[in-house]
Amino acid sequence: MARKFFVGGNWKCNGTFQSVKALVESLNGFKVPGPESVDVVVAPTFLHLAEVKSSLRPEFKVAAQNCWVKAGGAFTGEVSAEQLADLGLEWVILGHSERRHIVGESDEFTADKVAYALSKGLSVIFCVGETLEQREANQTLEVNARQLKALSDKITDWSKIVIAYEPVWAIGTGKVATPEQAQEAHAEIRDWLAKNVSQGAADATRIIYGGSVTAKNAADLGKAADIDGFLVGGASLKPEFEDIIKATPV
Repeated sequence: MARKFFVGGNWKCNGTFQSVKALVESLNGFKVPGPESVDVVVAPTFLHLAEVKSSLRPEFKVAAQNCWVKAGGAFTGEVSAEQLADLGLEWVILGHSERRHIVGESDEFTADKVAYALSKGLSVIFCVGETLEQREANQTLEVNARQLKALSDKITDWSKIVIAYEPVWAIGTGKVATPEQAQEAHAEIRDWLAKNVSQGAADATRIIYGGSVTAKNAADLGKAADIDGFLVGGASLKPEFEDIIKATPV
């Protein structure tokens, strides 16, 4: 089944209004494959969401990097899914390893976040992945399955989910999974979906790779049968993000 390529840029806790403006101007000015062949979504900080949403070329979408687990209220420092939808956003990133391993968000808490965001009409980039210790212990499939199972216990409709496989040991380290390692993990995730959700969900769900993606390795990674795109970190703040988008298989 043909799945449209997906390239996300996670800007993390980076940027000033001046640097974000320059980045948006650069993204607005280069020729990319059409929206019929690739979805491009960028995720600035909460401070810059409105600015980027209002100024970025319309075929590119804007995502938040996080949202609260329920409706707004007395939750200091949080932003609700309703507020993101009110801003006109369509996407949110949830389950990123930095939320799981630095902030300490559990699989169940993350799944609750995803379920609530979906209920408010948002689409979700749902991140899974193992640490270096877990990989060395041959626990990659076990970890991914555990994180996926937590979500499948909470939702039934996967049509607004993009799964981002991000091996924690490759995020921001300069290390990158080989195309063979990444393809193996993606194929295992797709097989898990087929066995535990449905064959239709397995065929349709886009599974993207994140973990030190660069313009140099994007083309080789993108050729793998079960890699449907990328979630890009540091490189999404650089001109090479445009080259990564251009690496879309056609």
